Amino acid sequence: MTRYVQPVPTPEDPYTGDRLLRSWLRRQLGPDGHAAAQGRLTDLAADVTGPLRAAHADAEAHPPTLVRYDPWGARVDRVDTSAGWQAQRAAAARHAVVALPYLESARGTWGAATRVVQHALLHLYGPESATFSCPVAMADGAAALLSLPEVDAGVRDAWLPRLVSTDPDTAIVSGQWMTESQGGSDLSRSSTTGRPAADGSWRLTGEKWFCSAADAPIAVALARPEGAGRGSRVLAPFLVPRYAADSPLAGATATAAADAPAPGVTVHRLKDKLGTWALPTAEIGLTDAYALPLGDPAVPGLVRAMTLVVVTRVHNASAAAGGMRRGLAYARAYADARTAAGGRLADNPLHRATLGALAVDAAGAFALAGHAFALLGRVEVGADPDAAAELRVVAPLAKLATGRLAVSSASEYVECFGGAGYVEDTGVPRLLRDAQVLPIWEGTTNVLALDVLRAVTREDAGAPLLRRLAAAVDLARPLSPALADTLATVTGELTTALADVTADLRAADVVAGARGLALRLAAALTCALLVEHAAWGDEQAEVAARLWARRRLRHEDISGDAHQHLDLLC
Repeated sequence: MTRYVQPVPTPEDPYTGDRLLRSWLRRQLGPDGHAAAQGRLTDLAADVTGPLRAAHADAEAHPPTLVRYDPWGARVDRVDTSAGWQAQRAAAARHAVVALPYLESARGTWGAATRVVQHALLHLYGPESATFSCPVAMADGAAALLSLPEVDAGVRDAWLPRLVSTDPDTAIVSGQWMTESQGGSDLSRSSTTGRPAADGSWRLTGEKWFCSAADAPIAVALARPEGAGRGSRVLAPFLVPRYAADSPLAGATATAAADAPAPGVTVHRLKDKLGTWALPTAEIGLTDAYALPLGDPAVPGLVRAMTLVVVTRVHNASAAAGGMRRGLAYARAYADARTAAGGRLADNPLHRATLGALAVDAAGAFALAGHAFALLGRVEVGADPDAAAELRVVAPLAKLATGRLAVSSASEYVECFGGAGYVEDTGVPRLLRDAQVLPIWEGTTNVLALDVLRAVTREDAGAPLLRRLAAAVDLARPLSPALADTLATVTGELTTALADVTADLRAADVVAGARGLALRLAAALTCALLVEHAAWGDEQAEVAARLWARRRLRHEDISGDAHQHLDLLC
């Protein structure tokens, strides 16, 4: 008897096979701008489907290890990572995944839309980067923070060029040491302290509980400056060199080994996590560790640190959207290759309906993440005050909504493969394991929902959102009166709800309803963004907008239309 072996599904090229990505770029960049980006995107897609896919598998199979002592008993706290992880690091630099928004040549070509091109690069790179997309996000956030005018020019000049280098031999990424075990997201309970030294540097002492990219050469850490008082607003961001070679406190020992730890930095242990296995995440202790202030520590610094947080939140949304799209591509390829009940899965109406609904969610997540990047670019390049106000609410909305969509979609993708989806060496379970971090990192759904309410109340950030929704109603009318009516109704509901929030942010019913309101806002905004793209002339976006509105705003069953339109949506 011949043993049956299922053909391995091969998804389409992640750039040329993604119609929504390409049409989005044509609209956002114009024909010439898209043409200027095609070489970068084509090159990265070729790497993703070839050497980076193999590097991804290697990094997953060989997770990082912590070597605490050398053979002679000296404490080294060395984090060893795989060849695959190093290949991902080199590729991120080579393809300018971090650097692009900071390159004068890129800004000269695309202006504020440089962030749109970066989002496209991340959309291709992230899903099979073995979560190197996480240190990429933190490096981008650190670069944005170092770019602020209040940061000392000497500090900026020493570190920013390395963060935005496209040379793998000189490029670095950054860690992020924010949370502590007693506080977590409650930064007001942070106990890490900083004291000034005579040379203008500082010394940090404390315990950091969740430090991703623990192998990175630097980290941005939050600390409470000596005498600053209680609360979170007074916390200040500092740059902490991870290795002795970059720490003046190391003295002659700095030349002992390139990866010798900086004095005062102790890696207690690596985290044993549900997912993101290739990413070294650690608990790190600081004892009078050398640090450089990023801005004046005497000035409350949490608002400066939020520059980094906004960047990492939109990266989180991009990671969610990219993972959803890649998971969909794999599930569709499997459906094309797999036969069951006398025919291909791709021809089964029920399975087609399942994939079609997943495609609608993937389109919505892409539009929401893409919009956040477009706003970020307008803030950075054009100092656009309207974009800044909208980004204040869109960044947390995009992060919280896409994170939840990514988890539910990943669960469906695993199920799409049946038993094979539960077997580790197929690579499919990783989709679900890695997705679960997305609603947690940089704030859980509840934390971000409350952040949305604060933005609406204290900064009037709801106003630009409501204006966008109202404009989308008019754009939707020629496409579908039913779609326009749905958007109009939801916009009215949200206008009333936001007025209630503004009236009393601390009311128990307002706080209790924060999650539901934030998800409703995100769903309405996503629909509006799909409508905008549909009105530009994209048929896929038009179908996605109609089905998104029915499913996410009216809570209707869309299986019939999802089945019918699968080939357009996916």
